Amino acid sequence: MHSWGKHLVLNLYNCSKTHITSKHNIEMFSKNLVNRIDMKAYGNPQVIHFGSGNKAGYTLVQLIETSNITGHFCDDSGNAYLDVFSCKDFCPKEVERVIEEHFKPEAVQSYMFERQAKPAYH
Repeated sequence: MHSWGKHLVLNLYNCSKTHITSKHNIEMFSKNLVNRIDMKAYGNPQVIHFGSGNKAGYTLVQLIETSNITGHFCDDSGNAYLDVFSCKDFCPKEVERVIEEHFKPEAVQSYMFERQAKPAYH
């Protein structure tokens, strides 16, 4: 059975706070990423700042023709959490290169999952 798609989950440690607290930078990241992994954006990225305490920060939602790109950027810690999910193939290393260019994390953990719904057997 072929997979439905790829789901790349990334944890970014200690990013440049200047970069992750910039709405403009996050919007440019989204647009650059969509282009570099050869996706088609469905509308503009939504970048909204909300939350409280150490959870406050920008959240990104970018719909793409084949699914979505999401992320949350924590003002307090400088950490960020990103997901790229698509039924169209993409290069995870290119995602990491765009992340490095836009957010300058000290470290990145990435996990790739193949997505495929299967019937539950009891």
